Amino acid sequence: MEGEAKPLDGREFRRCCGQFATGVAVACVIGLDGAPHGLTVNSFTSVSLEPPLILICVGHDSTILELFHTRGRFGLSFLRAEQRDLSNRFAMRGQDRFQGVDWHEGDGGVPLLDASLADMECEVEQAVRAGDHDVLIARVSSAAVHGGIPLLYFNSAYANLRD
Repeated sequence: MEGEAKPLDGREFRRCCGQFATGVAVACVIGLDGAPHGLTVNSFTSVSLEPPLILICVGHDSTILELFHTRGRFGLSFLRAEQRDLSNRFAMRGQDRFQGVDWHEGDGGVPLLDASLADMECEVEQAVRAGDHDVLIARVSSAAVHGGIPLLYFNSAYANLRD
């Protein structure tokens, strides 16, 4: 039948989305055992200025997704260009991602990575199940800019910012 669309190929969809350059962040939460946990995210968006809202997307296959729901508060650290190793570390599975990583607790008790480009403390206000991810909409309770050059991700690889 004419005009009927073919199903979208997942690889082509991913390749197309990869054409949108993003920054890289690490979202961190304190576990029920009191230990810090985190993961690399590049699905981040500012949602609203009043009130200050952001969103991140966390995959259903993430072993710490439930912590974001049960704890309700998380830290978000935007990475600098020289922190590519941290991006890779927090994207890997099956290891203590915080081993040897410098971090501190924010005023609200959430983990924040040291030497980040900027960071935020967030409180989940709404979670929406969307496909294979949860969209976490969170109110920002504090934010700090530390400066530097951002770590960028484009076309499934790290990229450099050029003037």
